[in-house]
Amino acid sequence: MATVCISGALVDKLRACAEAGFDGVEVFEPDLVSAPESPEEIRALAARLGLTLDLYQPMRDVEGVDDAEFARVLRRAEAKFRLMRRLGVDVVLCCSNVATATIDDDEVSARQLRALGDLAAEHGIRIAFEALAWGRYIDDYRRAWRVVELAAHPAVGVCLDSFHILSRGHDPAGIREIPGERIFFVQLADAPRMELDVLSWSRHHRLFPGEGSFDLVGFVGHVLHAGYAGPLSLEVFNDTFRQTDPARTAAQARRSLRHLEDAVARADPSLTGLEMLPDSAAPSGFDFVEIIAEDTSTIEHLLARAGFTSRGRHRTKPVTLWSAGRARVVLNEQHARGRTPYLAAIGFEVDDASAMSRRVAALRTPRAYRRTYDAEEELEAAVAPGGTEVFWAQAADEGEPAWVSEFEHGGPRIASPVTGIDHVSLTEPWQVIDESALFYTATFGLRTVSATDVPGPQGLVQSRVLAGPDEVVRLPLNVAPPILAERGGPAALSAHVAFSCADVRALARAAHLRGLDILPIPANYYEDLAARVDLDDDVLAELRELNLVYDRTDAGEYLHVYTATIGNVFFEFVERRGDYAGFGAGNAPVRLNAQSASSAARESGGFGRVRA
Repeated sequence: MATVCISGALVDKLRACAEAGFDGVEVFEPDLVSAPESPEEIRALAARLGLTLDLYQPMRDVEGVDDAEFARVLRRAEAKFRLMRRLGVDVVLCCSNVATATIDDDEVSARQLRALGDLAAEHGIRIAFEALAWGRYIDDYRRAWRVVELAAHPAVGVCLDSFHILSRGHDPAGIREIPGERIFFVQLADAPRMELDVLSWSRHHRLFPGEGSFDLVGFVGHVLHAGYAGPLSLEVFNDTFRQTDPARTAAQARRSLRHLEDAVARADPSLTGLEMLPDSAAPSGFDFVEIIAEDTSTIEHLLARAGFTSRGRHRTKPVTLWSAGRARVVLNEQHARGRTPYLAAIGFEVDDASAMSRRVAALRTPRAYRRTYDAEEELEAAVAPGGTEVFWAQAADEGEPAWVSEFEHGGPRIASPVTGIDHVSLTEPWQVIDESALFYTATFGLRTVSATDVPGPQGLVQSRVLAGPDEVVRLPLNVAPPILAERGGPAALSAHVAFSCADVRALARAAHLRGLDILPIPANYYEDLAARVDLDDDVLAELRELNLVYDRTDAGEYLHVYTATIGNVFFEFVERRGDYAGFGAGNAPVRLNAQSASSAARESGGFGRVRA
């Protein structure tokens, strides 16, 4: 990994990379220049940490210049090559010229690279020439390779950077025509698709593999088929990564590279030397959600009014279980002093729990540990970047999972329209959203199915939806506006659980009679709905009466209702009709504003229940 990917001083970066399990690093020149340690000390530290120093970068603007400028290039290169010998690095990255180039001639560039190669060879160094996407004349890897061919020097080869190739839309298939031994280095970066100048895009918005939109699986396949046998290195310029903890970011980076290796191996079994991760299918369903608080009685009352059944108390812990249909909610008061209700964990049902555990271990995913006794079911869990604990358990062939039997003295089952958990929506801190997406895709096989920005009263809420192949498991991840994260705004920062219903109108009516606090929806919404959607007056009146919100697509309909927020949790009850696959995103701004208004009303003592 390039040291530019993470924050901290050079020594901190090296230690973080070693701890994360990297084999080597690229040394970014500004990191060395600003380090108090000598090149020899950095070299010795890397050796002690088990890291190789594989590339020194960058050396800029070395070709396409007049003779006077090239003389200055050679003097600069001589000094850099002596430094590299002290550091113990034998490959230097030379970028295509963006600043001083005055001659658009491949022969001139080749002649100058050849002379640079002669000087480098005297020091035992090789030059990896890279076409920058914003190079003045050379901005395509295919032209860079033509120049290297013309140079015809054994110390001059190419560096291939996925960002510079894929951001410009260049066809990477031509990589296979480059002899593998002439590819001196390969750098990898993912990125989101953006309408932005390529330099700003590159310097601020690169991502680790699997977090963006680039086809890195295909890119790496082309590189390996060319016969390249050197390092696959991450070079990711990202403002967030350079502000966050280097050890955590390095671990995230290593996980992304391991996930990419697995994806390449599965996409092309003819490639050798790649290691797949243990096979593990995506979750087959939600097992449970867990809410922690010092006092969970308010959640208990809410669930009872929504038609859930108390399944009793755990036989050894201050934990209760509530269920309706296949939906299970665990309420935990253990080690929760001073905490208001928050969504602490989700559980997945998986078809092979043992394989999932091996996959988590292979990805070096942080684990969650809780005390269990000999007679209790031991559930394994990982810690997501946002702090949510994610459990997995073997899906039961029939009936309920074994851990449910640990709850005793439950009440009689209550008939409920609730059938299961439709989706769980998590709010992620802004600095971990990309890491969170990678966590769920690499570890649990979910994929991003949609992304949108939702306007709220304090700004845009970014949202991306992850789902399993059959979308039985749906997991929206939201990033609230920074101002709300700072202020702890209750609306945008709340996580919520959406329960699927056979008849959400019946649930809303019954819940109202039991006294459930339902989020009031403003009358303006229903006037707008009547103008947008052709609904019978009776249907519209019922929606208004029950505070139901509505969405329709060509595939089907979506009816949903929200509860009041308790602590940092609220619930949603949804009914999907036909093949509707969305989440009523158009209704989210109404919900956000209604929650903000309700929060203010509660603080002033004016919040009431659903209007009759």
